[in-house]
Amino acid sequence: MLLDSIRTQLDSLSKSERKVALAVLAAPGATVSQNITALARNAQVSEPTVVRFCRTLGYDGWHEFKLKLAQGLALALPGASEQPAQDDLAADLVNKICSRSINTLLDLRNNIKPELIQQALDILARANKIEIYGQGTSGFVAADAQHKFFRSGVPTVAYTDPTIHSIAAALLREGDALVAISQRGNNPALVRSAKLARRGGAEVIVLAPSGTQLADMASLLIPIDLVFATDPYTPISARLAYLVVIDVLAVGLALQRGPEFRKKMQNAQKALQEFDMQFDSFIG
Repeated sequence: MLLDSIRTQLDSLSKSERKVALAVLAAPGATVSQNITALARNAQVSEPTVVRFCRTLGYDGWHEFKLKLAQGLALALPGASEQPAQDDLAADLVNKICSRSINTLLDLRNNIKPELIQQALDILARANKIEIYGQGTSGFVAADAQHKFFRSGVPTVAYTDPTIHSIAAALLREGDALVAISQRGNNPALVRSAKLARRGGAEVIVLAPSGTQLADMASLLIPIDLVFATDPYTPISARLAYLVVIDVLAVGLALQRGPEFRKKMQNAQKALQEFDMQFDSFIG
């Protein structure tokens, strides 16, 4: 939710904006019920500083920020912020982990900007080829993206080895597209590869937290601002957010390719199913 985004960006805020952030985090419910003057007084800053804080987080001003905060608090599920404990029963784990995942996806739905998704689809649809880079947990997301994007008919490959994707990035040219994925956004190898791709003229779509080094290398940033630095369990739900964005892009790309292409893909899928049936019959 929005509170997680604020925690994620605390270190990148100015000294006065950080005061506003801490005031909001200390009493999010009270923040929703008060006006900008009260928040500025509680944070011991000026009202223009509150407005700058809201804009730093990507909102037009105080009213939009306050609305998003209220929506996030209303959608939060009971127990969702609880950490799994040593003595949790299976039922407790089901409730906590599912609640975390649901809240993560609700937050993604409410904060992701459709215009950024459309811009990404436009880049991918006109690309000569698509390369996808990710390492560690993000490497699994990159592999999933390759599996889904290549079905759109655009040549697609995923690289998770830093040496390989550095070489590949240096070979990208104008008309190519790179999707760089990182849950933290500060991986030096990914940052270097994104820079090399931009230098060669390729479009670089970044899925990462805003305000990070990788985000700064993007020709188009789709910010995914989730906090997980202090909780070892949160990456489980954070990964879901990235996978869902990949699903949105993959489905959108397939739709953008038009009905004739989708018919070809349906025929290909049908042929694969027939092959599987024949193979099963042969080995049976």
